[in-house]
Amino acid sequence: MAVSDTFIFGTAGIAHSSRSPSSVSGIERVAELGLGCMEVEFVRGVKMNEGIAREVGEVAKKRGVKLTAHAPYFINLNAREQEKVIASQKRLIHTAHIASLLGAESIVFHPAYYLNDPPLVVYARVKAVLEETVGLLRAEGNWVLLRAETTGQASQFGTLEEVLNLSAEIQGVTPCIDFAHLHARTGRFNSYEESIAILRQVEGRLGRPALDHMHIHLSGIEYGRKGEVKHLNLMESDLRYVGLLKALKEFEVKGLLICESPNLEEDAQLLQETYKSL
Repeated sequence: MAVSDTFIFGTAGIAHSSRSPSSVSGIERVAELGLGCMEVEFVRGVKMNEGIAREVGEVAKKRGVKLTAHAPYFINLNAREQEKVIASQKRLIHTAHIASLLGAESIVFHPAYYLNDPPLVVYARVKAVLEETVGLLRAEGNWVLLRAETTGQASQFGTLEEVLNLSAEIQGVTPCIDFAHLHARTGRFNSYEESIAILRQVEGRLGRPALDHMHIHLSGIEYGRKGEVKHLNLMESDLRYVGLLKALKEFEVKGLLICESPNLEEDAQLLQETYKSL
């Protein structure tokens, strides 16, 4: 059973201590650990058929584990070749289709790369494709939300402002706030005060409902001049997660927090226990 009906913690993918490397086993292990959610990772491609998706969704429902999904990394809505943009859009739609069968409310995705184009030009292109994508999903009765993620490298489209603006301007697009990515991208956003500022910015741009339905990614992170290098366990990084959790609690944020640390369930439990203790 989840620790909280309002703000829950879980893993990005199947917990390492699961009995087998299957989504069903991952869900069962998450429930056993007292965590409340799991993100199904389709980052290397959507390799789950419809029948399995329905089965996985039923298990999650019975065990009280909320599911989300992460779309493939092979998405670039600013690709030079139109066929790559179309392929990216198809990957989003396919992920959303399987996610709906899982009973997931949303899917996370990395929108694009700048490819040295002006950010405002890239923003317009990404926005146009996402508007069309949401329209196609709704036309087939799919109400899964597309969560544009804040990204960790300077070459990637996905600043906090870009993600919030997309979410404000396109109904059906909402943010995934990856605090580790924001820290890696800027070298900042790593204090209690800066976490408060981010939450105020989210609320100011999208209103209180955005804080009541947040999707957060968190891990330790290694970064350099160009941003993210790789994820780390929290205790091996400089991420000040206690201050962030304090800010989340003070703002009474609701939703879910997905841990992307290499040790997955260990840091997910650490975050949950720390949050409860505050």
